[in-house]
Amino acid sequence: MTNREKEILKLIKDDPLISQQQLADILGITRSSVAVHITNLLKKGYIKGKGYIVTESPYITVIGGSNIDIQGFPNNKMIFKDSNPGKVKISLGGVGRNIAENIVRLGIDTKLISVIGSDIYGSKIIEDAKLIDLDVSQCMILEGFPTSTYLSMLDEKGDMITAVNQMDIFEKMDIPFIKKKKNIINNSKLCVIDTNLPKQVIEYIVTNFTNTKYFLDTVSSAKALKVKDIIGKFHTIKPNKIEAEMLSGIKISSLNDAWKASKYFLGQGVKRVFISLGDEGLFYNDGITQKHISNFKVNVINTTGAGDAFVAALSYCYCNDYDIDKTAVMAMAASVLALSHEDTINPSMSVENINKIIKELNLC
Repeated sequence: MTNREKEILKLIKDDPLISQQQLADILGITRSSVAVHITNLLKKGYIKGKGYIVTESPYITVIGGSNIDIQGFPNNKMIFKDSNPGKVKISLGGVGRNIAENIVRLGIDTKLISVIGSDIYGSKIIEDAKLIDLDVSQCMILEGFPTSTYLSMLDEKGDMITAVNQMDIFEKMDIPFIKKKKNIINNSKLCVIDTNLPKQVIEYIVTNFTNTKYFLDTVSSAKALKVKDIIGKFHTIKPNKIEAEMLSGIKISSLNDAWKASKYFLGQGVKRVFISLGDEGLFYNDGITQKHISNFKVNVINTTGAGDAFVAALSYCYCNDYDIDKTAVMAMAASVLALSHEDTINPSMSVENINKIIKELNLC
């Protein structure tokens, strides 16, 4: 494929209904030249038929946050209001970006729609994406805005104590921008959304782009409230206990309460509900199967990436038509893999290694 053909193919992917004259105007070439290139793309099989239907393998779209993560790990028990000897680590993060990277590592083509600054951190996010074959071509890159930064402190066990985030840049993702991504989103096998997005953008996407299934990562209790009134638009949700309480209005003090909350979500239109109960494990329900799984005993090194790995595995399992029982086990095993590494994303994340954990824990 020539460079010009690549340019034309990208424009067609973004807008399959674009005219040859519009392509010519954008590229600064004649309409007849565009016609020749399109004929070549047809012959080579990159597009097929009228309307420029693009031949493309199934993919997942993730819409959410991309951050630079700065984490502090004390060597010993944290002493508050004092300087603690330890280790500081800077890495790529963001709920949406983390989920997208995990999905890529599980072997599924993935497109990330996010907002990053035109700074050194933004460039790092793009460069890293190229190395792992994560498609970030649909991201918004803003001049004069710093890439989102997330600063967290962990205790000696690897659990987060507190965090500060600078995420104002995500408010720049507006409806006019997301409208241009309609075909990318609608053609996805599924679309994962995290609640770092502005409320009005989330509502617009799930209300207007109805040709795909939506998976929700609630991110935090405060941000989860953005989707309270539209929770039924999501196929699969993964709230923790506090988020589930806030979204359902049901206090969860027992497994029976978790069942009541999951039943509420199913009544709103959700198809699969996975409620993380912290130390008490996982409760899940799809209207047919309702089960509780206790937590696995593992050596926890870092808890920050477990939820991202869980959602990535949910997405992988949906794409492979796994039932909810197998999905829950694989998602929890993916979380175990994330917990066992100091990085937010375990570089060993793979379907093979998830299956190894399932076998080691006798979950088959």
